[in-house]
Amino acid sequence: MAHHERRFQSCLEASEHCADECEHCADRCTGNAIMAECARLCRDCADICRLSAAYMARSSRFVANIVASAIPISEACASECERFDTEYSRKCAEACRHVAAEYRKIATIGKVLV
Repeated sequence: MAHHERRFQSCLEASEHCADECEHCADRCTGNAIMAECARLCRDCADICRLSAAYMARSSRFVANIVASAIPISEACASECERFDTEYSRKCAEACRHVAAEYRKIATIGKVLV
């Protein structure tokens, strides 16, 4: 494992976990008109988390840019999921809040990682 990959390990794991929780939540929300926005945001968040993980895995010089763009998406998803009193929504919101915190660590150091 390259030095950069080790440096990103906790963020990479958080990204993968968040993507999984978001997909699970989106699947459960789909078909429920009240939760339609939740399903959409969960899918957006899952996609950006997977993209972020891919950039981290290859130690791209653009990791900080990608994760910076993922922060508002993961926060919006968490806020939406927190509106609902279900176990899957709670787990999703927790994963989104955690990944946003991980992304902030990388986004703030930006070019230092390259």
